[in-house]
Amino acid sequence: LIDSLFSTGTVVRPSRFAGLANYALLADDPIFWQVLRNNLYFAAATIPTSIAIAMLMAIWVNDRLPARALVRMSYFTPTILPMVAVANLWLFFYTPQIGLFDKVGAMFGAASHNWLGDPSTVMACLALMTVWTEAGFFMIFYLAALQSLPPEIEEAAKIEGASRWYFFRRVTFPLLMPTTLFVLVNATINSFKLVDHLFILTKGGPDNASNLLLYYIYQVAFSFFDTAYASTLTVVLLALLAVANTSVLPALGTVRRQYALDPPERPDDATLARNKARASSDRSSGSLGETLACCISRTSPARLLMSWCRPDMSS
Repeated sequence: LIDSLFSTGTVVRPSRFAGLANYALLADDPIFWQVLRNNLYFAAATIPTSIAIAMLMAIWVNDRLPARALVRMSYFTPTILPMVAVANLWLFFYTPQIGLFDKVGAMFGAASHNWLGDPSTVMACLALMTVWTEAGFFMIFYLAALQSLPPEIEEAAKIEGASRWYFFRRVTFPLLMPTTLFVLVNATINSFKLVDHLFILTKGGPDNASNLLLYYIYQVAFSFFDTAYASTLTVVLLALLAVANTSVLPALGTVRRQYALDPPERPDDATLARNKARASSDRSSGSLGETLACCISRTSPARLLMSWCRPDMSS
């Protein structure tokens, strides 16, 4: 912040106080606004997509399926690969004529395309690579959260005849909200700190069509040696991240107080057997919310869960 208020010093010209001159220069910088638009598009394309895919993968590998450990490992493998290795792998996929995408397209009669050299496709290519890399990492958090849910809740839902979609929408997804908010914060930060892949794939080209904010800061600081303007860009980047994550943190704190600090207690086997028998006897008039109330203790998270479970099973 202090460096952004001074000019860049050289051997013959020392650094001087410039006030808000660097911020005025930033406001008139067309490259900055283009880079900012690129970054917002990149974040909008990668954040919801990677979170949705991670949740689906976690639900899939949490079920009983053949070679479940192998499937989990294959989903998580892109996360542990070095970033430079991932960038070179996808560079081969996107290479014109000899790349994987062009080879597959040629089998269907499609013409060769320069995926990273076309401004209309380069951002989509970067977003696809990022989703492939991050989805497996976020899956681990969702898988841990799914395995921590009490199994009695799902058993109660099956007794009442709730569909899998209804159970996911009314029970599983609300209980995964703390994990979703945590993953959302991490995905937001990751969408603004991509440098390694850009350095290998495009270096911000063509004509800044794939340039992102942190890579632009790197260029200004280490290619143009304008450290004062780079500091100004860094302040703006940190302010954007603070605004984006601050809007999420209040909801994160509320959900943590509801769940993490007061988790539902698991009943013993005798209590569970009595509750199941009571739920079966009241099946003709009971609802999903009532059955869940028999299967989990009446702590504050349980009461909150009851408010999400409506008697209407058709929605």
